[in-house]
Amino acid sequence: MVKNRYPSPPAAIRRLRFQLRLLAAVSTELAFRAAWRIFTSPRRLPTKTWEAAALAEARQFWVAAGEDKIAAYEWNSAGEKTVLMVHGWEHRASFWGVFVRALVEAGYRVVALDGPAHGASSGTQTTLPAFARAVQAVADELGPIYAVVAHSFGGAATVGVPVHFNKSTDQHLARLVLLSVPASTNAVAQRFAALLRLPPAVMERMNQHVQKQHGRDAESFSLLNNGHQFPAHHALLLHDHQDESIPFAEAQELANSWPRLDFRPTDGLGHNRIMRDSAVVQQVLEFLQ
Repeated sequence: MVKNRYPSPPAAIRRLRFQLRLLAAVSTELAFRAAWRIFTSPRRLPTKTWEAAALAEARQFWVAAGEDKIAAYEWNSAGEKTVLMVHGWEHRASFWGVFVRALVEAGYRVVALDGPAHGASSGTQTTLPAFARAVQAVADELGPIYAVVAHSFGGAATVGVPVHFNKSTDQHLARLVLLSVPASTNAVAQRFAALLRLPPAVMERMNQHVQKQHGRDAESFSLLNNGHQFPAHHALLLHDHQDESIPFAEAQELANSWPRLDFRPTDGLGHNRIMRDSAVVQQVLEFLQ
């Protein structure tokens, strides 16, 4: 999920545009392969100083998800209710540090994972279905899950694919919390295409690839299509007016399509600070009760 946040694109983006334009002039197939590799290859960002503290009290364990080896982390194993945290594109479990601390203090057992090609997990490329498969594998290991808190791409994978929770008990999630999620899979692809100025033929080839790989079109993974029927007793969406990655209008559209969704706009937090804001954390804690 590439973020179109540059009013004046940096040199790296300009080079990619030039390279893809040349490839497309030679072959749509060559341009598609290059674009798909970029689209599905998250950067492993440098470790931040506070991440070690976030994982210091966690028990790390590993789960197999297809060919992927997924790193997962558990805090407060004695907690009565389990909350699963699902990070977004180019993030990792340790990014949930502020939320984890608050949830543990409130008595919850907390589990987070590094998605495929993220954090300590294996791989260099991933897709929405592969990410969801990893979440599913971790969920199946945990026993009953009370709540899921998911950010951005992680929310799209969890609800859009979707992941099935509590399969052994056939119980719905009690609570679902979504932060800064994209409403439309096609809109994400269109932002990617606009960022790299991809010709329509290349985007159509990407759509064909998704259809061939998964037997369904890309928009079928959209929260606009699947959110309102996701089996959670109560669902909460927080999205910032100044989100630089996912337009606020998408959150409004998602809320309009999902009558039972509790939609709470925020202001001034952008796409990522919403994960660390004390007022947001407090709202989520109250919602989970």
